[in-house]
Amino acid sequence: MLKPQRYRSEDLESELKKLHALVDGVKATVIVNIDGLLVAAYPPGNDDNPYENPTSSPQVAAMAATLIGLAEKTLGRLAQGDLERLLMEGEEGTMVVYPAGRAAVAVLVVKTAHMGHVLYATKQAAAEVKAILGG
Repeated sequence: MLKPQRYRSEDLESELKKLHALVDGVKATVIVNIDGLLVAAYPPGNDDNPYENPTSSPQVAAMAATLIGLAEKTLGRLAQGDLERLLMEGEEGTMVVYPAGRAAVAVLVVKTAHMGHVLYATKQAAAEVKAILGG
């Protein structure tokens, strides 16, 4: 019996959905490649309501890739090893970015989210994304 074919895009979106289900307070998640292109987003944004997922815009993907590149260069220059994660805290929430091979997983969470849980689940998701993308 043949298994139905699954596409990587379905696997990536499934990983993002799982992250939303496992962690309270997640507002949006995206996967971006190192060139700054949006690979996947959950919830997916749409043209009618671009604020549904504020992270799913091409500009946010490009900015996340730029931040990762700068962080990697800075850590390298300071001889601090490879980038493990970026953490940006604002008044209204926090964004966590984990490298995932030639991509990265960015998660936007509310200020009251339990950060230990967010960090653990996002690190696991980034490992899964890296495996899906073959890196």
